[in-house]
Amino acid sequence: MDLNPWPWTQWQTLERDAHGRHQATPAWWAAFFAREELALVPESCRAEKALHAALHADPMHAASPQDLAGLKDADARENWQHALAFRDGVQAAGTLESWLLHLFRAGPVTLPPLFIELVLQALARGLMDDSTDALEWRAAELLFRPQRVTQHEGRVLLGDRDTLDLNRETHGFGDLGRLLAEAQAPLKRLDLEVLSPDNATRYFERAARAQPGTPFLLDLTHEIERDLGHGIRFGLVNKHSGLQALSRVLQRWVRHLLGVAVTIEPLQRVDDAHWRWHLGLDAEASALLNDLYQEREIEPERQQRLLSLFRLRFQETADMRPDLAGAPVWLGLMADARQTVKLKPQNLLLNLPLAGHAQ
Repeated sequence: MDLNPWPWTQWQTLERDAHGRHQATPAWWAAFFAREELALVPESCRAEKALHAALHADPMHAASPQDLAGLKDADARENWQHALAFRDGVQAAGTLESWLLHLFRAGPVTLPPLFIELVLQALARGLMDDSTDALEWRAAELLFRPQRVTQHEGRVLLGDRDTLDLNRETHGFGDLGRLLAEAQAPLKRLDLEVLSPDNATRYFERAARAQPGTPFLLDLTHEIERDLGHGIRFGLVNKHSGLQALSRVLQRWVRHLLGVAVTIEPLQRVDDAHWRWHLGLDAEASALLNDLYQEREIEPERQQRLLSLFRLRFQETADMRPDLAGAPVWLGLMADARQTVKLKPQNLLLNLPLAGHAQ
């Protein structure tokens, strides 16, 4: 389980082309082939050891079908076939961005999720290159890290799923913590805190030291509107909410991958009598928005899992399909029944109503 959300060293080994897109280098592939998922085990056969050594000596080594056929273990053979196909596919595409766009547009995805997550992680890191806003950095983790949702004192808080799960099992001390927990020894849990400008420095310091996990919670609470009567209303702004930060990250994502400028605004409800287009930022939200659009009845429990709606507008209407030019696109973000959020940034690449020249 990789608990460090930002692979600083690996990202630094990538290069940028003239358009700012990421190109994988031998150093980046060396780090990939050094991952624990591809490490040798005591049962590794001679052919696997030879392939492993060849790729460590030269991560661009072209393994032959005979090299792979020589692996005795079927699971190991399949793992290496996927890993090498991943490397060769990225190299053929030229950039991580081109590879990702082709992958999702080509049809059903059969590649192991880990490889896609690594690319999403690298691209998310690239989006943050000119940002000093810790809330944006934490929000960008949603592009590749599942989150757990909790409601606390009227606030909607997101915590890194893997960090929270490991901390619950081991009290934050890894394998040693698991052993001690089984022995019922008292342990100090990982201190969790809501990310804000006051502790932003600690967020960056922890990431720079590659400390495992993300103990910082992201507050996705909406602005609270109060009605004082007599037609007077005012908003209580949650200055530490990550909704605006997440919106800015998603704007950058669309601009970088599709070359289209959009604005995204978090909202609590759809106020559009001419609702034309929508897409979910996750599977649960996609299904809910479809039901709302069809005016189907929604169970209260399910509706309560909707964290936020967003209104996306194209800055240039010419970038939209002509029949939808000027219409807003409604987005949704939602937790599943286990209170887990799995944002799918690829939905913004596949389902926006783009004009032909923008696709």
